[in-house]
Amino acid sequence: METKVLTAHVPLPLAEKVDELAVRLERSRGWIVRQALAAWVDQEEERRRLTLEALADVDAGHVIDHQSVQAWADSLDSDTPLPVPR
Repeated sequence: METKVLTAHVPLPLAEKVDELAVRLERSRGWIVRQALAAWVDQEEERRRLTLEALADVDAGHVIDHQSVQAWADSLDSDTPLPVPR
């Protein structure tokens, strides 16, 4: 696999935590950073996918009005909570 060197300035306390993890896990600093970066990229891709899915639902009219959601949320503290609005 081809690689590319990326350079980033990180706060000293964060760099020290990375170093501590590397020692504890018996891995290189680069391995720790690759794992963290891959996890963050995956998270951001999933966030974008979910956002686009939600926007498509809105465009299709699949929404629940605020008053229904508020009434449901307010009922959660009662002895007879309302069913989840659909």
